[in-house]
Parts: sequence; C-alpha cells; structure tokens
Amino acid sequence: MSSSVRRPIWPLVAFVLATACLSGCSRDPNVRKQAFVQSANKYFDQGKFREASIQYLNALQIDKMYVDAHYGLAQSYLKQGIWGGAYQELVRTTDLQPNNVKAQLALGSLLLSAMQFKQAQDHAQTVLGLDPNNVDAHILLANSDAGLEDIQESLHEMQTAIQLAPDQPRSYLDLALLQLSAKQATAAEQNFLKAISLDPKSIAARLALGNFYLQQKRFPGAEQQFRESIQMDPKSAASYGALATLLVNQGKRGDAEQLLTQAKQAMPDDPDGYRMLGDFYFAMSDLPHALDEYASVVKQHPADERAGGNYIQLLILSNQLDQASKLTDKLLKDHSQNSDGLMLRAQILNGQGHPDQAVHALESALKEDAKNPGAHYLMGVTMASMGNTGRATVELQEAARLQPKMMQVYRALGMLAIRKGDMGLLSQSAEGLIAAQPWSVDGYLMRAGANLGAGNTNGAEQDLNRVRTMAPDDSRGYTGMGELRMAEKKFPEASKLFEQALTKNAHDLRALGALVQLQMVQKQPALAAARIEQQIAKAPDDSNMYVLLGQVQMAMKDYQTAEKSLSKAVELTPTSIDAILALTSAQQALGSVDQAVASYQRAIQQDPRDARPYTMLGALEESQGKWQDAEQQYQKALDLQPDNPAAANNLSYLLLEHNGNVDVATSLAQTARRSLPDMPNTADTLAWAYIHKGVYGLAVDLLQEAVKISPANSTYHYHLGIAYQKNSDGAHAREQFERALQLNPDQVEAGEIRKALVTTSGS
Repeated sequence: MSSSVRRPIWPLVAFVLATACLSGCSRDPNVRKQAFVQSANKYFDQGKFREASIQYLNALQIDKMYVDAHYGLAQSYLKQGIWGGAYQELVRTTDLQPNNVKAQLALGSLLLSAMQFKQAQDHAQTVLGLDPNNVDAHILLANSDAGLEDIQESLHEMQTAIQLAPDQPRSYLDLALLQLSAKQATAAEQNFLKAISLDPKSIAARLALGNFYLQQKRFPGAEQQFRESIQMDPKSAASYGALATLLVNQGKRGDAEQLLTQAKQAMPDDPDGYRMLGDFYFAMSDLPHALDEYASVVKQHPADERAGGNYIQLLILSNQLDQASKLTDKLLKDHSQNSDGLMLRAQILNGQGHPDQAVHALESALKEDAKNPGAHYLMGVTMASMGNTGRATVELQEAARLQPKMMQVYRALGMLAIRKGDMGLLSQSAEGLIAAQPWSVDGYLMRAGANLGAGNTNGAEQDLNRVRTMAPDDSRGYTGMGELRMAEKKFPEASKLFEQALTKNAHDLRALGALVQLQMVQKQPALAAARIEQQIAKAPDDSNMYVLLGQVQMAMKDYQTAEKSLSKAVELTPTSIDAILALTSAQQALGSVDQAVASYQRAIQQDPRDARPYTMLGALEESQGKWQDAEQQYQKALDLQPDNPAAANNLSYLLLEHNGNVDVATSLAQTARRSLPDMPNTADTLAWAYIHKGVYGLAVDLLQEAVKISPANSTYHYHLGIAYQKNSDGAHAREQFERALQLNPDQVEAGEIRKALVTTSGS
C-alpha cells in the first residue's frame, strides 16, 4: 500500500484570500470612484477631454459629493468649450469646498469672460481673503474692476500683482491692456515689451503688441510681431488670423488668401487651422469661394460637425435650400433633437417661406436647450417676419440676456425698434451693442439715431462726433451728422456733410437720398436727377442709384424715362424686390397694367415672405375693380405680416364696402390706425368702420382730423357728412355734403351725396 503524500494547502488558501480581497475592493465605492478619477486624469493629460468627462461623471454617479470629480469635470468642460456645464461644476465645487482656491479662480475667470464683473470680483476677493498675496486673484480683481469701469482701482490691483511677482510676464501683459483702456498708450507699449522680454516665446504677448501696433497704424511693427509669432509656433491659428487681418487692412487680399492657404497646410488636423480660409472668404462676403472651400473641408473632415454646420449655413445664405435641406435631414436623422440641426432647419423653412413650420422647429430646439441664445435669436427674427413684434422683442431680449456679446441680436432689436417707432428700445439696443463691442462705431450710430428720434440733438451730436473720430473714413458718421443738421434746418451745412460722406463712400445711398430730398424740397427735381446721374458715373453698377433716379423721374412725371431707369436697376440686380416694386409704379403710370402685374408676380417669386408685393398687387386689383382678387392679396400679406398697416387698412375698407364682417373690419382698421396714427386714410377707414357699428361720435372725431390734414379729399368730407347725419347734426352734415360735391361733382358717391342732401335737414 503506497502512502499518500500530503500536499500543503496554503497556496489555495492564499488564492482564496486574494480573490476575496479583490472582490471586496471592487465593491468598495471609495476605491471605485478614485479609480474613475485616476483614469479621468490620465485622459485629461492626454488631451482626451471627452473621455475624461465620462470618467469624472462615472465617479460622480458613485459619490455626488466628490469634489475632485466635480472640479475635474469642470476643467474638462472648459477645454471642450462647454461653458454652461463648466459653470455648474465649478459652482458645485466651491459650494462643497469654499476654500478651493483654484476652483474659485476658475469660476471667477469664467464669470469675467461672461461679463459678470461683479460676481467675478466677489470670487477674487474670496481668494484674497484666503490668501492675500495670491497673484492670480489680484489679476482677476484688476480685470473685474476694469469691467466695472473702475480703471484706477484696476491699475492699482495690477501693480500689486506685479509687486508680488515681478517676473511674471502675464501681469505686465494684463497691465498693458488696462493701460490701453485708460488711454495710456506709451506706458502700455512699455509693458507689452516688458512681457516679451520676460518670455520671448510668448505668443499671447506678441499678438497683443502686434494688435496694439495695428491700432496705431504702425503696420511694419505689427507685421513683424505676427510673423515672429508664426515662426515660433507654425501651428498658431491666432497668429495666422492676426497677420491675415493686417494684410486685408493694407489692401493685400491676395497675400492674406495665400497665407491662410499656408495655414491650412500647416494645420491639416486642427479645425481652427483648416477652417480659416473658408471663414476668411465668408468675412470678405465672397460666398462662392467660401462655399467651395467649405465643400472641400467637409469632404476631408466629414466628422467635423461644426464645419458641416457652417457648410449648410453657407448653402442657406446662397439660397441653395434644397441641398441645405438634404444635409440637414441627414444631420437630424441620427440626432432628431439636435438643437443646431433644428436651428438650421428653421432657417431653411424661413427661406422657403414657411415661418410657421420654422417656429415648430425652433420650439423643439428650445425644448431641448431652453438657454440656447441662437434659438431665441432665430425665434425672434422669425416672429418679426410674421408680424408678431411683441413676441419677437421678448425672444431677442432673452437671446441678449443669455449671450450679451451676440452682435446680431442688438442689430435685430434695433431694426425692430425702428419698425415699431420705439426709441426707448432702440436706445437699449444701442447700449447693448456698445457694451459688447465698444471699439465698433455701429453701437454709437444706433444710439445717435435713438437720440435724434427722441429729440435729443446734443446726445446725437456727441455720438456722431465720436464716430467720426473713431472712424474718419466711415461715411456713416458724416451722413448721420448731415441728417442731424437737416433736422435743425441747417440745410447748407447738411448738404456739405452729405457731399463729404459721398467722397468717403460713393455707394452711400442715405447721403445721396438726403441730398436729393433737399433739392426736391426746394422744388429742383431736375438738379436732383442730375446729381444722381453724376453719382451713377462713380458707381455705375449700383442698382439702388437707378431706383432713386427713377423715383425722381416719376416725381417729374417723366414716366417713360423713369421706366428705363428702373428697368436698368432690375437688370443690375434681378433679385432686388425694391427695384422691381419701383418699376411697377412706372408701369402703372404708363397704363401697362399687365406688365405691372407680371412684375408683382416676379417680386413674389423672388421672396414669397415679403408682404409688400401682395399689398401693392391688391391695390392694383382694387383700382381695376377686382375687389375679390384684391381681398385675397391683402389677406396673403396679412398672413405674412399681421400688423401690415396698408393691407389691414385696405382689406378693412373692402369688407365694409362689400358687406363683410364689420367686427373683423373694425379690428383691421384699428391695427392700421395704431401703426399709422398720423395718416388721414387710416382715420377715415376706422371712422367708416365705427359708422357701420353705430359709434358715430368717435367717427366724427376721426373724420374731423382727416379733413383737417387733407381738406381737398371729397371722400373724407362725404363720410364726415354721414357721421354728422347719423349723430343728428343736420346742419354740419349738409355743409360736408356740399363741400364734397364742390370738390368733386363727378365722384362715384355723387348720387348718394345728393340723395343725402335731400333727406338731411339744414336746421
């Protein structure tokens, strides 16, 4: 019998114990969350910020109070440009750990970039309470003070930062920028140079100095700094962009184009590099080249969603809506609630004349992202196109609140304010534009217009003088000042200013139009026409000049010559609705009704969303006795623009004359009257509606106003006579009936007026 060998069992026990330990460790939430953060940190160091975000979120699923994960996630979001998410995570970090200096500074810097200067200031002061000698906190506080326009305190804080760390280049760079805002150009230049001496390889410092030289028009110095930046870092998109801007300012577009082609080759995998050439073409308003370039970019980088979106945007701007729609449908196929895709779809639908469907797309985008400023902006623009000015104003103001630096929002609000005649809103829009872009003249021009509209000529003059100082070669400052002098009835001075504007910009139609207006007021239409022809010689391809010339010739009753001028305008710009509509006036004056109708149809085909052609075609149909067709055209105009005063007024009158709904007619007349309160025609229509409703006293008041403004209009006198008659004032009624017949004994209503005279007592 063989004896068995007893094997030791300790290896097995050791294995079981090791397995148990591993199993227990994997279930320990503290170990797991730390493992996720360690993994996230590795991804972050490798520049894989999306992957890092996922791992930080995994850690937070285990422990929502884990500060390291919140802060790491915030940093990842900052790297990806997810500002809202970064803000939320930094707030959470500082709530959980108020003494986290890095988080406090990061949150303050984020608030500073969002122009929330007071809140940024608070975070800087919180850090200084923890560490009075923290240099970054002093720099943050200095920049916050500057945002709050406390320049002296800002300079003091930055000097403190420099005293604490005299060898830190960033402090000198920030001090130089502050000194620029304080108009201390010499000191600023010295500190730019100091920053570069401390860090000769600082791209930021060289670009800042180059931009300073550019503002000073010291072009060789600017070019040297920009080129040295590119030599130091051939993959610096910012350096290429700065040099390209300089070249364009010097009129060297070809050199700029060549440079950005070089940038694209140097940075084939950097979106900021390979998109630059397409963005350059777009900035130069060269849509064909921009479209071709982005088509190439999208083909080479199909995964670049931003490039794809830009390409679709260019297709929309080029009116290639079918192709844009196909690409947008493809984008939304896999991401049906993608807010960017829905916004593109809304723009396409607007372009196709379907604003109601665009609203649905934008509502879906806002449901997905209620704080998307772009969606609110597009909703505002869409609502404005539908005539809903109230909702448009609300949406645009929300967009401005969410993104204070969104320039187009303030411009859209300004246009809306002008349309509504709301000088307060125009002033607010101007202030927003100035705050967002103080170096641009656009905000000051808008504010000058608001001041002029409100009768504040001193404020308007200050802004216009500032515009001429900031941009002496911009014609708009001279045109605006000329309009101010016109309002002051200083006509010779106004004329000189308009002529100055036209030397700055031969295409300044406002200046030319104002000059023409001055000559027309002085009853010198021939001189006005000659002045326009003189300007056409300098700008022979400007269709607007021919439109203006045609309008003057119409005023001279030279309809055949006017038709030739307006036909030339349409030939130069076949898509110009203004030119086409001006041409219809000449065609109607010549009795060419069929041609006028064809022109209206052409205008509608060019832009089905423009309410004007429908309104004007309706008026033509009405003059031809085709009142049913006219009603249809007016209704189409109102479908597009519910507050269109001309369409509302005319449709109201037709309804009253042809037994339509009196309540609807009254509502339409009230709409017209609100928009055109000083026009006798709207007073007459609303009064006629009140007569039909039996409200005779109000009708009398309105018609008295109408005949006061237009005493030679026989219809107003006739309607006033009826209002008096219905209001039991026979003597005044007879007086108005007799005046109506005296003014126009052959008018359509003459028979009715004579009958009324017979039945009206003169007592």
